[in-house]
Amino acid sequence: MKPSREELIKMIDHTQVKPDAGRDQIIKLCNEAKQYGFCTVAIPPMYVSLCVENLKDSPVRVGSIAGFPLGYNRTEVKIVETALAFGEGAEEIDMVMNVSALKSGDYSLVRRDIEGVVLAARGGVVKVIIEACLLTDEEKIEACKIIADAGADFVKTATGFAHGGATVEDVRLLRKYSPKNVQVKASAGIRDAKTALAMIEAGATRIGTSAGPAIVDSYEI
Repeated sequence: MKPSREELIKMIDHTQVKPDAGRDQIIKLCNEAKQYGFCTVAIPPMYVSLCVENLKDSPVRVGSIAGFPLGYNRTEVKIVETALAFGEGAEEIDMVMNVSALKSGDYSLVRRDIEGVVLAARGGVVKVIIEACLLTDEEKIEACKIIADAGADFVKTATGFAHGGATVEDVRLLRKYSPKNVQVKASAGIRDAKTALAMIEAGATRIGTSAGPAIVDSYEI
C-alpha cells in the first residue's frame, strides 16, 4: 500500500555527510528534521554532540556513520567510531561493510566486522551499507545472509560516494533475501517523491536522502 504523508516522513533519514558540510549546514539539517518530523538525522561523527543538543526536545533520532565511505577500515576502528557515537547520544549507526573482504571471499572477516559494531552499539540500530553497485547479485545475497547472522537491523544500498546509488531492483533483491527482522534502507540518488515511493514499494522501510523536504513537499497521496 502507498504510505501516507506522515508514514513517509517517518521513513526518512535526513542526511548530510558531504565532506564540505559545515556546522551551519548541520544545524539547518536538524531544524528541517524537527520541522518535518523525520525519523533521524544522519551526520558525520564530529557533529553527534551538536545534533543531540539541538534535537533533545524532539523525537528525531541522531544517527552517525562508521567506516565511511570505503568500508575497509579495521574492525577496531569501526568499533571505536560506533562506541564514541553512542556514548555521545547517537541512537543509530550506518556502517560500511568491508566490501573488499566480501569480494575476496573472506566472509568470516565481514561477519566479525559487523558483529563488532553490533556489540559496540549496545542495542542501538545498526545499518550495514553494502555498496550494491560494486557487487554481483550473488555477492549481494551473501551479504544479506552475513548481515542477518551478525545481528544487524538493516541492509542498506549505498553510501552515495561510489558510482551508483539505490535501484528498485537492488531493493527488491535485498528484501527477498533478508529475513523479516532485517529491514532495507534505500539510499543514494533518491531526490523526488516518485523515486522514494518506488523504493518503498520494492520493500524499503527507510529512505536515506538529503532531499527530504523536497520529497515530502511534492508527495501526493
